[in-house]
Amino acid sequence: MKDSILIKEEFLSKAKISEKLLLEMEAVKIIMPSGFTENNIPFYTSDSLEQIAYIKKLLEIGYGLDEINRITRKVGLPKTRALNKQPVTKKRLTIGGLAERVGISTRTIKHWEEIGIIEADMRSEGGFRLYSEIYIYLCNLIKDLQLFGYSLEEIKKISDLFRLFLQIEANNNRFSKRETDQKLNKMLREIKLFLNKMKLLKEGINRWEELLNKKTKEINNFKRKNQKRTPIKKGEKNG
Repeated sequence: MKDSILIKEEFLSKAKISEKLLLEMEAVKIIMPSGFTENNIPFYTSDSLEQIAYIKKLLEIGYGLDEINRITRKVGLPKTRALNKQPVTKKRLTIGGLAERVGISTRTIKHWEEIGIIEADMRSEGGFRLYSEIYIYLCNLIKDLQLFGYSLEEIKKISDLFRLFLQIEANNNRFSKRETDQKLNKMLREIKLFLNKMKLLKEGINRWEELLNKKTKEINNFKRKNQKRTPIKKGEKNG
């Protein structure tokens, strides 16, 4: 899990402010949500909490929101100065939104998370999960592997290798030169095994496509022949 988030209720509780004050801050754009879900639920990050604490201090010494707005325009807010000044364009998917787009149940996604195949981009303390749109593609890949006959344990092994490669790619000094080489060779061996299995699957699919297309033609031909038959009159025996 990459980032911890707070939905509005959690954020208000942690920041110790009222919803009315938060709306007033957002109205003058001192604080803005870090993003929105696909159904427009706002969410916030720990950076926003630090910024709220800074704003509260200014309020306590007598500054109004308009004055604080002018101050923050000049000197910015702690840590992510540009984050809350930029409009949020990309929305995140809730677990329900992701499940709907992929055509699976939320229970399935939670199960995949529990066994470590996928991991939410963001999650709140209350368990509210958010995903980027790349997860639609990733979940469809998992469905593909299940259709290919892979067990969840095997899929977990594959996902672990992909995650490991991303870690090595991001930090080449994570392991020694020898360890890195060993891990990369293991990945290449697994990919070769996977490609060999895919080749067998393709051959099997081609055989079945050929058979089913042939039988479809035969059945349609027989159907046309059957439609040309002379109806049997009452009293006549069939055959």
